[in-house]
Amino acid sequence: MAYDKFKILESTAVPLPIENIDTDQIIPARFLKATERIGFGDNLFRDWRYISHNIPKKDFVLNNSTFKGKILVGGKNFGSGSSREHAAWAIYDYGFRCVVSSFFADIFRNNCLNIGVLPVQVSTEFLEKIFNNIYENPKTKLNIDLNQQIIRILGTDSSESFEINEYKKGNMLNGYDDIDYLMNIKDSIEKFAKKTPL
Repeated sequence: MAYDKFKILESTAVPLPIENIDTDQIIPARFLKATERIGFGDNLFRDWRYISHNIPKKDFVLNNSTFKGKILVGGKNFGSGSSREHAAWAIYDYGFRCVVSSFFADIFRNNCLNIGVLPVQVSTEFLEKIFNNIYENPKTKLNIDLNQQIIRILGTDSSESFEINEYKKGNMLNGYDDIDYLMNIKDSIEKFAKKTPL
């Protein structure tokens, strides 16, 4: 399944400065029965967003209209816990295209990259700057340039570079998942197969 090409994302952000957010908090286990990648956004952070009977918790950030955007800024060690790819699906389906943190669990990071969500890992100091700027002005925008691998806090002179696997970077720039990538080089694969003896 192809995804939107990710080149430059400029957006306001939603702050969630909680450390050790695990995948069961991102998408509780009782919502994992679905096999399609749609509808998971409704249950993103379900137990943090709602009291019983779908009553929103007023103090949770996703229920606060002050903060919005396509970027989720989380605390250190984001996406720990079980390897469920549904956590990445929920983040994508809700509308986030990037998660920023000072550390990501490896499996969660890869699950995000596989579906078109960019995990941007920054230093602890830069993460703190982002939170401070968002709380001072919720209209603060972040600019994330995937090609240059730079994240900027617009309206300030603060920026930082980030790392990403080159293969995954290429896929995100082109809007490919792994199958799309293979289909794109199908001719080369077939030519190689014809030249290679069994």
